[in-house]
Amino acid sequence: MRLTVLTSAALLAVAFALPALPAAAAPSPSPDQALQRDLGLTPTEARIRQAHEAAAAVVEGQIRTRLGDRFAGAWYTPAEGRLTVGVLNDADAALVRAAGATPALVTRSEKQLTALKSTLDRTAPGTDVHHWYVDAATNTVVVGATDRAAADRFIQSGAVDPAAVRVITAQPAKILYDIRGGDQYVINGNTLCSVGFAVNNGGFVTAGHCGRAGNPTLGYNNVAQGTFAGSSFPGNDYAWVRTNSNWTPRPWVNNYSGGNVSVTGSTEAATGSSICRSGRTTGWRCGVIQAKNVTVNYSGSLVYGLTQTTACAEGGDSGGAWISGNQAQGVTSGGSGNCSTGGTTFYQPVNEILGAYGLSLTTTGGGNVSRIIGWQDKCIDVPNSNGADGQRLQIWNCNNTNAQNWTFPGDGTIRAFGLCMDVAWGSTANGAAIQLAHCSGNPAQQFVLSGAGDLVNPQANKCVDVTGFGGTGTPLQLWQCNGGANQKWRRG
Repeated sequence: MRLTVLTSAALLAVAFALPALPAAAAPSPSPDQALQRDLGLTPTEARIRQAHEAAAAVVEGQIRTRLGDRFAGAWYTPAEGRLTVGVLNDADAALVRAAGATPALVTRSEKQLTALKSTLDRTAPGTDVHHWYVDAATNTVVVGATDRAAADRFIQSGAVDPAAVRVITAQPAKILYDIRGGDQYVINGNTLCSVGFAVNNGGFVTAGHCGRAGNPTLGYNNVAQGTFAGSSFPGNDYAWVRTNSNWTPRPWVNNYSGGNVSVTGSTEAATGSSICRSGRTTGWRCGVIQAKNVTVNYSGSLVYGLTQTTACAEGGDSGGAWISGNQAQGVTSGGSGNCSTGGTTFYQPVNEILGAYGLSLTTTGGGNVSRIIGWQDKCIDVPNSNGADGQRLQIWNCNNTNAQNWTFPGDGTIRAFGLCMDVAWGSTANGAAIQLAHCSGNPAQQFVLSGAGDLVNPQANKCVDVTGFGGTGTPLQLWQCNGGANQKWRRG
């Protein structure tokens, strides 16, 4: 039986563009969570802001109808927590106040500004003018350009009133593409391989035999994509491609049925587990894990530490993603046989690749795995990896074991070993034990890691605390939040 690596040399003319990714492919955080993350709001601030904005939308609609052509735009003002409306006269200002909004006296109506923008829409912009829009808050049409001179040429060419235009410095817009496991990419213009998994460091992991450090790549659409930042083959069979800013890492693997499989972590599956792989040549194929730490001889080139499976693969599938459930497992290395007659295929485990280059996997909010690090730079730990109901949690020297891997599913729980972090007996009292328990939806299993580093149980409005500022092996408790160093946590 002769084993081969699974690249595919081919002309670009045979490459095919994959269908656009569906917008709903990746789970999204709730509005509250997104506002907290992106706008730096507390949970309370996020809820209040959403309520005010919902009211503002209703008020805007009412005022727009009443003012008609005199309406001069509206915008929400976070500092005031209410809507501001542009008006052209004092009578309309009184109407706006009566409706519960703040009036702002301006000189141009929204209809006039929209007409100016429409004129610019019909004007050739040149390459140094990047975008334009109506800005109600400044009562102008904003033009974004590389420099003032380019904007002025555009404004003059459109014959619009310069006094009604505000120029800002802007960068060129660019089309963005997604990095998705299993998709095709091209090395040096003629070798086809498959993407393994997107990484947060900018790019993706793949097979080392696909390319060498410095080799350029094109994406599935033949658009410039990136460069091999590192590669190891033989001995290992892994590589990292660093992509340019047009490409966005996504926590997805192409299932070649018009959809994606979400990646939530990289917990290693047991021998005998089912596993599936994705690749540009043969799509989505499944099998079982037969053996680990396999040494493979590729015509005199030895590769160590591979995993053997019954899933088939063919040329061009190299580097593609292997996943068990929603857990990333590895990237395709090589094998024997094909997908007509069956065969044996090997993959390079993904965690070794991540460790080799110091990368972190791009995952969904449904299973983002990390440690929780706090007092004395120690980690929240499940003693002896004993994932049992009622197991009290402690701090321990960080050691990258499963006893310190916590997932954040996005529902407010924090999980390990399939169990939830929990306040014993649902207590709200100082000194209550922090433990593992079967996930039940109980408020005692809800925790929020604040921007200030407090790990708070909202039901008790108290913090996870290292008892008595102790060291390694000290149990965790619930305690009144006091800003102490033994109550400060971060993910890492």
